[in-house]
Amino acid sequence: MTQEQNTPRTLTYLAAINEALAEEMRRDPDVLVMGEDVGGEFGGAFNVTKGLAAEFGPKRVMNTPLAELGFTGMASGMALMGLRPVVEMQFADFISTAFDSIVQFASSAHYRWGGAVPLVIRAPSDGGLRSGPFHSQNPEAWFVHVPGLKVVAPATPADAKGLLIAAIRDNNPVIYFESKLLYRSLKGLVPEGEYVVPIGQAHLARSGDDLSMITYGTQLHQALIAAERLAGEGIECDVLDLRTLKPLDEDAILTSARKTGKVLIVHSANRLAGLGAELAALIADKAFEWLDGPIRRLGGLDTPIPFSPPLEDAYRPDAEKIYVEATKLARF
Repeated sequence: MTQEQNTPRTLTYLAAINEALAEEMRRDPDVLVMGEDVGGEFGGAFNVTKGLAAEFGPKRVMNTPLAELGFTGMASGMALMGLRPVVEMQFADFISTAFDSIVQFASSAHYRWGGAVPLVIRAPSDGGLRSGPFHSQNPEAWFVHVPGLKVVAPATPADAKGLLIAAIRDNNPVIYFESKLLYRSLKGLVPEGEYVVPIGQAHLARSGDDLSMITYGTQLHQALIAAERLAGEGIECDVLDLRTLKPLDEDAILTSARKTGKVLIVHSANRLAGLGAELAALIADKAFEWLDGPIRRLGGLDTPIPFSPPLEDAYRPDAEKIYVEATKLARF
């Protein structure tokens, strides 16, 4: 069923993720959830899995020790044997502990053996919550670089649910980056009933002819705020929400770049060697003759993420910084 066939309701970003997990576990007995305290009273560090243990029991909602490498490797084995595990990293920052299981084993198992690896790793990411360098990172570029992985980053409650369902049903390992900042602060319409947001399809969140903003995750909302302000000054922007970071929707990216001729790429992750560099290279390679200005990138600074509120605000892109950069590019 498509989104248009279902009646929408208003849910928080967090509730949409919880609903996706519950519905897929009811639909398919091979789906299970595992991670640190996911089966506890509160449902993990952020309550995302709250209520699942009571409904599905400890064999399908498995509390794990603080051993990401171990339980991610176990989940990869489960996937190879036909189960569909959904692993929760308590924070995306801790995914580095499981790096070997993901990039050496899960990503290459299908190429080497031909078997399906239907594994989802949920990675609560991004800052803005004054959580410092160990609880605020955006490591998506590490995994976009690895053949055999798919990477998604929903920015809305509807996409959070639809992309998670798509990821669970996919036979490839999927890294699912969810924004902690949006968990309770963002509400939106979510279709009722079964629907899937296909992996690999971007969404044009706003249309304009003067400049393209390409972004994902938390920064979509900052870009939309900036685009609304720019519209009041006669500058109309495309705002393209990638939704999927691998595989990229090249057609949507290039269509927008060719339409406006000016591109600003925005992400929360630090700018150096971030996804924006790959996007800029793609546009320069395949849409250069349509460009009327340099491809600009706006990302985090090349430093650990600060605890201090003023310093973190200086580190992160926001609507004001996007507005300033877009204004300069529009006038180029």
